[in-house]
Amino acid sequence: MKVSLFKLYYTFAYIGLVTFGGGLAMLPIFNRVLIEKNNWCTEEDLARYYAIGQCTPGIIAVNTSTFIGYKERGVIGGIVATLGMVTPSYIIITLIATVLTNFEDNIYVINAMAGIRIGVCVLMTNAILKLAKNAIVDIYTTVVFLIALFLLFILGISPVVIVLFGILAGLFYTLVKAKKEVRDAQ
Repeated sequence: MKVSLFKLYYTFAYIGLVTFGGGLAMLPIFNRVLIEKNNWCTEEDLARYYAIGQCTPGIIAVNTSTFIGYKERGVIGGIVATLGMVTPSYIIITLIATVLTNFEDNIYVINAMAGIRIGVCVLMTNAILKLAKNAIVDIYTTVVFLIALFLLFILGISPVVIVLFGILAGLFYTLVKAKKEVRDAQ
């Protein structure tokens, strides 16, 4: 049974409304709402959508909502899910922009935002650990992970290049595994 366009819009509007901190901060709620509650994708699917969203122009959360909407209802589903994701931000940012200049130097506002950033870091760490549990499953994926960390944090390579490295590493692994299976079959 197809998901209704209203449910797509409402679900992504809800996610957009209740999460703060951008795409990676939305990962825990994406897990809960998209995987556990609605069963619209798996953790592996979500990891793929995030990886693709990282490499494509735009905001990761919006790209991911577009992918899910497209998967569920085609082009119109992608558009509806995207609109659902951006509507709360558009409304909230418009409202905040109209009054923020009056409070930008307020110590309570400054400290509240600092606290929100800490909370978002905790949520992101939790989401990253869940993704890593499903992605780092053997010695090969462990080595690729460690190389990617080295490239990112020590050499300062762009995340886009690192995702491309991951793609190539996955393709290489698939080719080596296929060759080994052919050799073993002979």
